[in-house]
Amino acid sequence: MKLPSDLLKLDATQATEQITTALRTNVLKHLRKRGAVVGLSGGIDSSVVAALCTKAFGKERVLGLLMPENDSSDESLELGTKLAEKLGIETVAEPITPMLEGARCYQRRDEAVRSVIPDYDASWKMKIVLPSVTESDAYRLYSLVAESPEGKRVSVRLPSEAYLAIVAATNFKQRCRKMLEYYHADRLNYAVAGTPNRLEYDQGFFVKNGDGSADFKPIAHLYKSQVYQLAAHLDLPKEIQSRLPTTDTYSLPQSQEEFYFSLPYQHMDVCLYAHNNGLSAADVAEGLNLTSEQVERVFRDIEGKRRTTHYLHLSPLLAEKVPEIRSSL
Repeated sequence: MKLPSDLLKLDATQATEQITTALRTNVLKHLRKRGAVVGLSGGIDSSVVAALCTKAFGKERVLGLLMPENDSSDESLELGTKLAEKLGIETVAEPITPMLEGARCYQRRDEAVRSVIPDYDASWKMKIVLPSVTESDAYRLYSLVAESPEGKRVSVRLPSEAYLAIVAATNFKQRCRKMLEYYHADRLNYAVAGTPNRLEYDQGFFVKNGDGSADFKPIAHLYKSQVYQLAAHLDLPKEIQSRLPTTDTYSLPQSQEEFYFSLPYQHMDVCLYAHNNGLSAADVAEGLNLTSEQVERVFRDIEGKRRTTHYLHLSPLLAEKVPEIRSSL
């Protein structure tokens, strides 16, 4: 069976109405908050969430936060600002570099990098990358890619200790941003918006108590391809609609594909949909120009990520169950 080309086609008008109705119910009624705070990255997900919140609450009750740091792309700030101007929402710029320097984020990361590339210093740029999931069943390990000021590139396989230290240090970035989002939410009696799409939410592509923390997550049920469809329907700036997903975490440019998913988001969406709905690898393979064996590898990787990131979705564990507290109002 060949999958239809419009497999993930969204009724954008209906989806927008359903989400904005849910936002009003969840935020205004259940959370009893006046509006929403959205961290703006210039990416497709935060832009769509900001637009949906603006439709739900009005532009006067949405605050966009711009939170660049040393490694951020200039494009992220430019596009986040352009989106806010298009929506007519207020923004606050909160550069987080001083917070990260105070927490020794960059220093801790650089120490971990130097454990595998001794010549590395703050003048270099770097990122970490993962091999493609479709090429082999072998256990995949991250590599560190670093570039000197002269343009020399070095790629080194990352031992577990160095990999964990780099990730632990860079996770400061998401956690500092979330701290600022909650500061402004508390100040305004607003709720904090989460921006993960279904692919990120399902596969654990977020930092616990960082970008994974929020009061509501309005697009977590939508595949990434569907978020792009909503962006077009909401008439977001063309530069945002055409921007490919990026981590915007490391100093070298890096896509979400090479950092985590190992496939273009369009292919990952189809594979995740097929896996969720009991379709076979053979059903998927032809449409993606992959072999059935390669799709099976993707299915196994989906399950592997679910197992290893399950803890990210958990609430704090209790020694004994405490009855849920419900208001009588």
